[in-house]
Amino acid sequence: MIYAVWLPLLMPLLAVPVARRGAELLSPRTAAWALTALALVLAGSSTAALALLALDGALRLPFVAALGHFSPHLLGDGSSATVPAAVLAALALAGLGVLVPWRARRHLRELRAAHRGCGHEPGAGDLWVRPDARPDAYALPGRPGRIVVTTGMLRALSAREREVLFAHERAHLAGRHHLFLAGAELAVALHPALRGLRGPLSYALERWADESAARATGDRALTARAVGRAALAAGAAGPAPRPRLSLTATAGPVPRRVTALLNRSAPAGRLLPRALACLLTACVTLSAAAALEAATDLHNGIEVAQGETGHLSTQGR
Repeated sequence: MIYAVWLPLLMPLLAVPVARRGAELLSPRTAAWALTALALVLAGSSTAALALLALDGALRLPFVAALGHFSPHLLGDGSSATVPAAVLAALALAGLGVLVPWRARRHLRELRAAHRGCGHEPGAGDLWVRPDARPDAYALPGRPGRIVVTTGMLRALSAREREVLFAHERAHLAGRHHLFLAGAELAVALHPALRGLRGPLSYALERWADESAARATGDRALTARAVGRAALAAGAAGPAPRPRLSLTATAGPVPRRVTALLNRSAPAGRLLPRALACLLTACVTLSAAAALEAATDLHNGIEVAQGETGHLSTQGR
């Protein structure tokens, strides 16, 4: 068990670079789904591996073995890394038990505070205008979701460019893009090596909303111009405080997004995307299968130890 269990912990180091490259060859929507699913599966497998490592060490403690009705020595001596790995895994799990709820509460507090702030501003439907000279606009998830825009941003854009901005932010709300971000945040908390998927996922979500806005307005050039002008206005004013799970048209590598809107690149050949997809599928499958194999191995070891204990007890009589 000790050998198979390491694979889910190491697999993100291989999968993340491949996923970053592969996401560039996919449509924005497909890339967002693929990156989020990949991050969650790899994070779940690595967390299961930590739990198995900690459990393997805990079962060798006399009082834990007594609860399972077997002797610790019946599990075997294990490798020289069994005890240190179990201790480190237990510490990591304890840290995750604190970190994950803390981050979840922080995100909820930020969203609630933002909604309370919007509750006192004049609004029209899902649009809330905040009197602030600093240009800013973002999609605020929740029930109901809101588009928060400052008076400074409204002054920075023309009427048609505002329509693009609102269509972009509505696409974030309609697609529930904050859930993709929340999934990525959870995955990063569970395995820090997955941090490299944040940038590609954020870019994919913004490109997804860009394409939705271009379809809604029927003008790709206008959409590109609106995104660029909004980003320039917001960038000149400096970063604005907003919830971490909110999404904004001014985020990410804006020049790349504008270029993608103005110049539709030719579809990539099928061979490379398929090869990368196969490699990522193999990474996910191997990671999940290794965690399952380690769990099965540990379970079988416990059953054998319990069976031997029962057999020895019978002989003692």
